[in-house]
Amino acid sequence: MPSTKQAEKDRLINELPKFYAADAAPRQALHFHSKVREACSTGNTGNISLKVAKSIIVGDSGVGKTCLVNRYCRNLFDRDYKATIGVDFEVERFMILDQEFNMQIWDTAGQERFKCMAASYYRGAHVIVLVFELTNVKSLYNTKQWLEEALEQNSTTFPEIFLVGSKKDLCKASDVSQMEMKALKVAEELNAEYWSVSAKSGENVKEFFRRVAAITFEQAILRELESQDARTGKLQIGSGGVLRVEKKKKEEEKPQKSKCCSGGRGL
Repeated sequence: MPSTKQAEKDRLINELPKFYAADAAPRQALHFHSKVREACSTGNTGNISLKVAKSIIVGDSGVGKTCLVNRYCRNLFDRDYKATIGVDFEVERFMILDQEFNMQIWDTAGQERFKCMAASYYRGAHVIVLVFELTNVKSLYNTKQWLEEALEQNSTTFPEIFLVGSKKDLCKASDVSQMEMKALKVAEELNAEYWSVSAKSGENVKEFFRRVAAITFEQAILRELESQDARTGKLQIGSGGVLRVEKKKKEEEKPQKSKCCSGGRGL
């Protein structure tokens, strides 16, 4: 287990963490937005420290969602697979650009019998993490359906999307390379940022969650600044997204909503 000081250091972020691969990151900036830095240095961040960002982890059963969360939050790896029933969640606290920032990590069930129960917790997500297994190409292509179902509950917001290939330790280097080529195509289709990780060895796990927290924080600050400008008349209400760091966009139709559990998904 890491020391308390090391854990605190891991959650201290003063520079925008680097992406896994340049061709797998919709956001290419290497530094925090200048308006975010200015707001943090002057203390003009509103009540951001009182808010909690929500990230949901979704994907097929057994792909390693819980192991991923446990490796980051507890620095633990359990070989014995235990299916998540419904949802579990952790709260991680970060200090980003000298500002307190809290992020909930919701670990949702992947088994079909728990799927509709877990879906009720998708609403209000700021981040959607799609997890697949690098040794299972079907789990990769299933992430498209997982994203569609998650977006049904977040149709009025713009969550950050990450595609994560797990169990890298089980793959040969050549196999990882081939699977990542497929994953990059899917990530591009979904406008998602791609990462490859191993919960067993810890490879890229810390770096991934730091990246997620930093990007979510940046967007939260930009939204707060936009809201402040709207209240003071500097920004025309309804213009939305003026300050937001925009990802590369595609003109695609929104996926059709699934009818699964349509009567019992609300919180």
